[in-house]
Amino acid sequence: MFKKLFGSQSKKQETIIAPVTGRVVPLEQVPDPTFAEKMLGEGIAIEPAEGVVAAPVDGEIISVFPSKHAIGIRSKQGLEILIHIGLETVNMKGEGFETYVQEGDKVSAGTKLTSFSLELIKQKAVSTIIPVVITNYDIVKQMDAVSEGEVKRAESELLNLVLA
Repeated sequence: MFKKLFGSQSKKQETIIAPVTGRVVPLEQVPDPTFAEKMLGEGIAIEPAEGVVAAPVDGEIISVFPSKHAIGIRSKQGLEILIHIGLETVNMKGEGFETYVQEGDKVSAGTKLTSFSLELIKQKAVSTIIPVVITNYDIVKQMDAVSEGEVKRAESELLNLVLA
């Protein structure tokens, strides 16, 4: 009854863990205006030290790009996250990428999603940087970056969010 009268005092919270091991970079420093100017949403980026990407949250895979360079995941709380591996990697047409999930798969935080050749991306793409973008940022009331410097895949907390 009190919930109906006063509303719930509990906040919907979400923690995004690092999908890849590497060095945290502010999204504004990504050398691509689509990400740096936050046209796709708010987030953070990681300069990878390895070629493995894991799920940053428990949720469902909502998109796997045919070129395997990007994956979308929706958390159980409804947060939609795009993980974009490298810049201009769509032109590689899947070369050097291997995905382990498909649309509709349920995953747990830390589940291996994709592996990629870091060396091949260095040779064939503009950058190896991996933007991690919240594409439905309108449901976020507050976002705090909790990691700076080096992060470890499936272990380091990257962002803490309070959702509407």
